[in-house]
Amino acid sequence: MTAARLLAELGRHGRTLAVAESLTGGQVTAALVDVPGASSVLRGGVVAYATDLKASLLGVDRGLLADRGAVDPDVAAAMAHGVRRVTGADVGLATTGVAGPDPQDGTPPGVVYVAVASAAGDRVRRCELAGDRAAVRAGATRAVLALAVEVVSGSA
Repeated sequence: MTAARLLAELGRHGRTLAVAESLTGGQVTAALVDVPGASSVLRGGVVAYATDLKASLLGVDRGLLADRGAVDPDVAAAMAHGVRRVTGADVGLATTGVAGPDPQDGTPPGVVYVAVASAAGDRVRRCELAGDRAAVRAGATRAVLALAVEVVSGSA
């Protein structure tokens, strides 16, 4: 399981993790909490579903959100940085995208950005996920956890 692998890797190095979620609505945090011992690594999660909460809770630049909308690689990176800052975590994860069924700000369903922020830098990945709303949300959860494993294991 990717969540277990991520938590084990971070735990081995005494590092902590936090998650900022939009379209996944808490699924990433839930996947991490399902792993026994998660509390030794996971600091917490923020579900900033509404665009204004990305700014007020996570510190995403309002101008960036106004210019590009919430579904943007720089917004994903800013969300990951913001959750690190507000929770004091070593590593921040973020998800933003369109689960569907309708487009958002001209972006079609299935377009998702996942991000990982740490002292070593940022990684953002664009995903184009197929399927219904549930499939897109599950795919986004898998994608951010897989990216985080890549980053923390040094294989990225």
